[in-house]
Amino acid sequence: MKNRSVLISGAGIGGPTLAYWLHRYGFDVTVVEWAPAPRTGGHAVDIRGTARDVAARTGIVPAVRAAHTGARGMAFVDQDNRRVATLGTDVFGDSGGPVAELAILRTDLARILHEATRDGVEYLFGDSIVTAEQDDTGVDVRFESGTSRRFDLLVGADGVRSTVRRLAFGPDERYLRDLGCYVSLYSTTTTLAHDGWQLMYTMPAGDGRPGRTAGIYPRTEPGTGLAGFFLRSAPLRYDRRDVDEQKRIVTRAFAGDGWEIPQLLSTIGDASDFYFDRVQQVQVDGWSRGRTVLLGDAGYCASPLSGIGTSLALVGAYVLAGELAAAEGDHTRAYPSYAHQMRPFVDRAQEFARRSGDNGLMPDTRAQLRMRNLTVRVLPYLPRALVGRGMERVAGTVELQDYAALAHR
Repeated sequence: MKNRSVLISGAGIGGPTLAYWLHRYGFDVTVVEWAPAPRTGGHAVDIRGTARDVAARTGIVPAVRAAHTGARGMAFVDQDNRRVATLGTDVFGDSGGPVAELAILRTDLARILHEATRDGVEYLFGDSIVTAEQDDTGVDVRFESGTSRRFDLLVGADGVRSTVRRLAFGPDERYLRDLGCYVSLYSTTTTLAHDGWQLMYTMPAGDGRPGRTAGIYPRTEPGTGLAGFFLRSAPLRYDRRDVDEQKRIVTRAFAGDGWEIPQLLSTIGDASDFYFDRVQQVQVDGWSRGRTVLLGDAGYCASPLSGIGTSLALVGAYVLAGELAAAEGDHTRAYPSYAHQMRPFVDRAQEFARRSGDNGLMPDTRAQLRMRNLTVRVLPYLPRALVGRGMERVAGTVELQDYAALAHR
């Protein structure tokens, strides 16, 4: 086998999944992650369609089910917390809808994948790539820690603002497509008895303020939840390294709003897992440059609101690993085949995300809000063949090949 040593940047979802399969196929795998350890907290993600088969083949489904968030569906509420429209997970089936049947916190999934790979894969936590210079025979990488190493192949699985993509493909501005809003998430305390329901309170635009939604995602621990804020806005100028400034942006945007919002905002200052970012797509014409290849959000983020990013990462990792194994490490054959198999899935997922927009979370008028609620109330009574088929078709785009015969153990 040629090109046995592989460096993966990013220990989120796609990186460890790729590491798992590459290790099984006999590659020597190193994963570098800027965080000092597997992260805690984090938002919920869904495993849909073909990604469920990847999870099963990876052997993690029992652990995923054990760490399930307990989510039963989504409920839209009014200011007095009365439910005005609900969507249970049973309405759309296993893969469709805003909450899938396999829902798990992102960092729980990352932890499960790390535990499945840590005995055979080298992890470099608390470090990151500074430079990567590739030639005909390998990639010379210098890390922030000051060390330098040479690898046969380099994989960027390091998110929307991928360092690997920037080094090998060019600046972010070439590949990020703005979708017009922001999202913020963090762990919080709550007294609401949500009983497994994700609660969402939406305010239409008015009085000079944009459409926006605040929500609480259920957690298994009593008295806790995951706060979510969704805000339509033109791009804002702020320091991405200044978390306190980002917390102030969210606080100002939702100040004076009702429902549970004052309580949620009262805990934002202490949130250690606070997340705030612009909602964007990543569109890259070709996912490889020489010995470097992109995976997951680094190459083809659909949208943080689409609910399909984790599935893209899981399926992409399985396909990329399998194609490298089938090509006996020859990246000049494996990378194009990986792109050929994944491109239809990516294109459909990104088009679906653009078509879905903000999923009614940031309406411009009260009429739009009423129409969203009416549509949600009607959905459970429609024939199953007409409900959720868009997401289901997208999530099942790729037909997995069986690369198991290539495994060395």
